Amino acid sequence: MSERKKVTVRRFVRMKGQKKIVMITAYDYPSAHIVDESGVDSILVGDSLAMVVYGMENTHRITVDTMALHVEAVARARPKALLVADMPFMSYETGVRDALLNAAKLVRAGAEAVKLEGDYPEVIRALVKAGIPVMGHIGLTPQRYLQLGGYRKQGKTTGEAERLMREAEDLVEAGVFSIVIEYTSSDVARRITERIPVPTICIGSGPYCDGQVLVFHDLLGLTPTTPPFAKRYADLSKIIRDAVEEYSREVREGFFPGEEHYF
Repeated sequence: MSERKKVTVRRFVRMKGQKKIVMITAYDYPSAHIVDESGVDSILVGDSLAMVVYGMENTHRITVDTMALHVEAVARARPKALLVADMPFMSYETGVRDALLNAAKLVRAGAEAVKLEGDYPEVIRALVKAGIPVMGHIGLTPQRYLQLGGYRKQGKTTGEAERLMREAEDLVEAGVFSIVIEYTSSDVARRITERIPVPTICIGSGPYCDGQVLVFHDLLGLTPTTPPFAKRYADLSKIIRDAVEEYSREVREGFFPGEEHYF
């Protein structure tokens, strides 16, 4: 069997219309190893780690420096998958200079592209000009949940659908190589996918995008509650809990360590 090729931005873009793109989050070295060995096309070090790793209520408190530490851990796994890093809240909204400096931190940590939420064409153009590939993100943009009135579905009205179409076209014109469409009407996601020349990646937006992305912890049942648009493929929480309970029992009853575990 031939060795799996490295997924570059160029190869990622060429997947549009050729094969469905598989993207998943990872936040550390061991999980990055596991998902990459599974053959995914892209790994996202998402700012979702604020909630699923650090237990924060939202993504607002995570910093660029914290993101960079996790990017560096994932990059040490030397994944064949394209490694994308989220630019966290207020790391790019304050202007081109801040965006360049903060994106550079993530690239130096090992990111091969960055993702940012919303319609910021000037920032995107500057990053692309500097040689940093950019993935866009429209629909439900969690960093703006206060303005959106919560984590609500997008694209339900004609006005919202038209706005999302315009945003997608603006991002493409600015130079993004791909766009994530989150928690948006599947019909709107389909229309965007058909209209723009770059791959679209859905999360909670139906089957018509060029690919899908899920949060590692949601997929494996490691979060207390699973979002309505995510599928739980395993219940690792139960497996881990059962293992720890068995370990605890063996320690208390004197079965661990056994003779084979010490000298």
